[in-house]
Amino acid sequence: MTDETEYTPPKVWTWEKGNGGRFANINRPVAGPTHDKELPVGKHPFQLYSLATPNGQKVTIMFEELLAAGHAGAEYDAWLINIGEGDQFGSGFVDVNPNSKIPALMDRSGPEPIRIFESGAILTHLAEKFGAFLPTDPAKRAEVFSWLFWQMGSAPYLGGGFGHFYAYAPVKIKYAIDRFSMEAKRQLDVLDRRLAESEYLGGEDYTIADMAVFPWYGGLVKGWLYGAAEFLAVEEYKNVNRWADAIFARPAVKRGRMVNRKTGEPSEQLHERHDASDFETKTQDKLAAE
Repeated sequence: MTDETEYTPPKVWTWEKGNGGRFANINRPVAGPTHDKELPVGKHPFQLYSLATPNGQKVTIMFEELLAAGHAGAEYDAWLINIGEGDQFGSGFVDVNPNSKIPALMDRSGPEPIRIFESGAILTHLAEKFGAFLPTDPAKRAEVFSWLFWQMGSAPYLGGGFGHFYAYAPVKIKYAIDRFSMEAKRQLDVLDRRLAESEYLGGEDYTIADMAVFPWYGGLVKGWLYGAAEFLAVEEYKNVNRWADAIFARPAVKRGRMVNRKTGEPSEQLHERHDASDFETKTQDKLAAE
């Protein structure tokens, strides 16, 4: 893996459309909507607009865990946002998330709708609203928030850094892949050392910190991200693997990973979720059989 040519940055950078990258058709250096499109609104208190990327999975896992724990008020509609087609640049979506990234949530459970964007903010909002998956003890709460924000700051190096240059970049650049592979393995080691001393990231209890970290780093060691499990030798991280297996065994996690999914086995894809029965009747394999 070597650089094709040495690149000398210009004095002033200018945008070159269609650079050949996988996401070239949706990337641009400006914000705001590209077209007018209202968002649909369903019958439940929470309206989620998302896709089952690791960031999207955090929130659907949280909703399914809340419902499994008996919080009936956490019923939600999950609407598919196809980022490959630019749905995130519709005017309605930009009104909910001016950053045009999934997931985005409207909380319509109160007298006035509340918008929440950024997955960590959504997890915190829901945890505080329902008093679930977030400790009240100050020391334990601080530990959970520390790992939650660790994930928010670290995952871009895994996704936009390692994942992009290893799996998606049109040119394989050795320096970039080496740099971000080193960082991805360092992050796995950080997690492995923590999970050697604690059952879950926040301590003895399963929390929003685990829900945030699992879709990224659990997905990496489970072989779901970038086809990179062998390349990164993820079997070395015994404690991360133990933790990932325990979380993946949770039924709510399995359901949460299905919601808004557009890839993988049809039986694991539930493009939209509007009722718990949808898992039995509206996965892509069930719809195809009708």
